Amino acid sequence: MDISSPWWTALAGLLVGGIAGFCVFRARLCTFGALEDAMVGKDWRRMKVFALALGLAIAGTQALALAGILAPERTNYVPMALPWLGILLGGLLFGLGMALVGTCAFGSLVRLGSGDLRSLVVLMVFGAAAYATLRGVLSGFRVDGLERVALALPAGTQADLPSLIGRVAGHDLRGWMGALAVLALILPACADRRLWRAPRLMTAGIVLGLGVVAGWLATTLLVDEFAHPTAPQSLTFVSPVARTLFGLLFDQASLAEFGAGSVFGVALGAFAAARRSDGFRWEAFDDPREMKRHLLGAVLMGMGGILCGGCTIGQGLTAGSLLALSWPLAVAGMVVGARLGIALLMEGSFIHAVRGMIDAHRRWRAGP
Repeated sequence: MDISSPWWTALAGLLVGGIAGFCVFRARLCTFGALEDAMVGKDWRRMKVFALALGLAIAGTQALALAGILAPERTNYVPMALPWLGILLGGLLFGLGMALVGTCAFGSLVRLGSGDLRSLVVLMVFGAAAYATLRGVLSGFRVDGLERVALALPAGTQADLPSLIGRVAGHDLRGWMGALAVLALILPACADRRLWRAPRLMTAGIVLGLGVVAGWLATTLLVDEFAHPTAPQSLTFVSPVARTLFGLLFDQASLAEFGAGSVFGVALGAFAAARRSDGFRWEAFDDPREMKRHLLGAVLMGMGGILCGGCTIGQGLTAGSLLALSWPLAVAGMVVGARLGIALLMEGSFIHAVRGMIDAHRRWRAGP
């Protein structure tokens, strides 16, 4: 097969994204919805599904690394220094924006495919804010400010747990670490009988996990290192949305990549699922207040996603599949930001939201 054209990776992204969008729409799976279920309703089923997806992603990705197919150090998730401040702040902003919008970037693409015009506006603003932070007017603040606050790692050590712990232990423990993580993440979903009665949820989790592995494979095997050298990548929906928006407006050639293909694929897959289930509905903003909330959330998600290096899929699953050090920091920031956003929507102001979170924490510590 001639892989000299980068459009092969774009086609692979279209296929992987399409399958993911189709299955996720049918399962009504959403990262923010899963967090909200767990935080407010104490229902952990959808969180267990994402844990299942992460477990499968880790299993496949670490197997590729052990086989020498994927070099984690060539990806953007395991640098030589960890910009921890930017990652934490970015995760916090992304989580807060996600709560204001009601879903993440991936979920916005799924909603767009089902006819939600609010998501079209959100994605345009989100992509513009992300590009401004990536390469535009805010890039100087990101590069010269936040990213300078970084934790330098020992020479020859990348920012992932297997590399760091292997250096301390003096042995390569990647296989053992991956196996333990996979068991801890997959078993809760497999042991929950309610999830076995929800095959669409389980299927969506499996597809997301395997989709991450497929992304690594596609951007490793379908890339001509001499004609078009690029870093391996997989599912993530922050910088790809920004670059897709730029490509549609200015440079068609920039669409020839896995990320842009996956952006179109998710929306098309959700569209196909919505049409098949008669779930396609045109929707718009109810009032100016809802529109303002979505626009603010889109800006926060765009800026925060670039700062922390990905979205709930890009950091939560893709970086997590590499056991990158950025993964727990970004996810922790997103969880705190989402919790603050939920409290803000329920209480009506930041001050009341923070007070409500503190009171809830005190009640939790006091026990029944």
